[in-house]
Amino acid sequence: MTTTSPAGPDRSSPLLRWRAPALLPLLAVAVVAVVASPLAFVGIQAAQSGWAQAQRLLGRPLIATLLWNTVTLAAAVTVATTVLGFGAAYLIERTDLPGRRWWTVALTLPLAVPEFVRGYSWVSLFRSVHGYWGAVLVMTCSLYPLVLLPVAATLRRSDAAAEEVARSLGKGPVATLFRVTLPLARPALAGGALLVSLYLLGEYGAFAMLRFTTFSTAVFTQYRLGFDAASASLLTLVLVLLALLLVALEAGTARRRGRTARHGTAGRRAAPARLGRWTLPALGALTALVATALGVPLYALGYWLVVGSSTTLPQASVLSAALTTLGYAFAAAATATAAAVPVALYAWRRDSRLARTTERAAYLTRALPGIAVALSVVYFAIRYARPLYQQPAMLVTGYVILFFPLALTAVRAALAQVPPGVEEAARSLGTRPAAVLLRVTLPLVLPGLGAAVAMVGLTAGSELTATLLLRPTGTQTLATQFWIYTSGLAYGAAAPYAALMVAMSVPPVLLLTRRTLGPDTRTENR
Repeated sequence: MTTTSPAGPDRSSPLLRWRAPALLPLLAVAVVAVVASPLAFVGIQAAQSGWAQAQRLLGRPLIATLLWNTVTLAAAVTVATTVLGFGAAYLIERTDLPGRRWWTVALTLPLAVPEFVRGYSWVSLFRSVHGYWGAVLVMTCSLYPLVLLPVAATLRRSDAAAEEVARSLGKGPVATLFRVTLPLARPALAGGALLVSLYLLGEYGAFAMLRFTTFSTAVFTQYRLGFDAASASLLTLVLVLLALLLVALEAGTARRRGRTARHGTAGRRAAPARLGRWTLPALGALTALVATALGVPLYALGYWLVVGSSTTLPQASVLSAALTTLGYAFAAAATATAAAVPVALYAWRRDSRLARTTERAAYLTRALPGIAVALSVVYFAIRYARPLYQQPAMLVTGYVILFFPLALTAVRAALAQVPPGVEEAARSLGTRPAAVLLRVTLPLVLPGLGAAVAMVGLTAGSELTATLLLRPTGTQTLATQFWIYTSGLAYGAAAPYAALMVAMSVPPVLLLTRRTLGPDTRTENR
């Protein structure tokens, strides 16, 4: 069996290197330069504070507290989501668990509940849920599907040969799990953990609901209440350094992917391990996870819709906010996906330092708080594109910058499934590179493009912080209307907007699950 990296064809091929379009690197670098422009804004603002002010600010005891809160929360949630995501994926893909297809859908549906809506659900029902442990609970329930999906996809497409060899050598299910299956899923685990960690660094709404202070909430406070852009930018630089560390750690894991990945498409499926007497405990654990991650938010929304004394259903307001949300989310999703294609293609075709740096730089903005991205867009619009100020294009640009890493991840994963040698074969027949891209490569990655649109649309439709600053005057989305009501503790009035956000997120989540995992060729348990 031949092993290779899932990153695509042999990128050292002289033919591929010779025929690669010269325009592609320029286009990829230009896209990433725009996406990474908030980093320049943060650097400019931080430089204005001067070295003396920076020392005073970063030397305050509060900074140590913020760093401790941010790092310990990220560590705890990342470990918890990794354990839950891998455990759930293993039960679905490698055991004879009853109702695997149903569990796959149920376990990924928590992605449809925005983090600040989940925080609202717990806080409005249980006043004791707040602070560090409340944040760990809420964010773990929100983010474990980001680990579950890539791990399940890896296990579903992997060859059974290694696991069968381990069993033939007398290794039991537990030994096979830790010595074969877990190393096989290590790249997917690392990628999912990176997304979870970066998401936590920039999250604001849920932490504000839970009254837990991190760097992102402190940055928001400095920008909105203190009007101190320089100090806020210094705090944001700390988040960028943490993000650089996380990306570097994930890159170290990525270099080992070639030793575990299988060349080509999916092989034979592994025979499912029999749970036996562990069937009921496994079902009980998954039931508890779904009830906590999905049941509590749905119950809270139903409760406040029915019981809340402030519940009103202003149909015109809700419909207008829903249409506005859909329009902006779709525009951002389409733009981000189109922009991700040249960056993903460049990183897939070229195994060069510039290609790797370009790809990884695009992920850094995911650690920036939404307000930092929003203010950077305002900064550049006022100075270089004043006609776009307070226009819909500003909000779409903010969404694209914030969620470009999600689109890039989906497109990159789709390119990894393209059979090696396809582009070389087409080019050897005299087909021009642009025609190869349009007629061969893009049709093969269309499912991945659909997943990218779903991922960006899902997150953009519930984005809060940047929307509050970038929306045109008088524009209201579901998220901003929800925030207005919850800020006044009008939980009943906020419930219709939250419920509609969840309902609109379900189709993208189902599409994302189907595109990511693909068909399950195993027969369901009878």
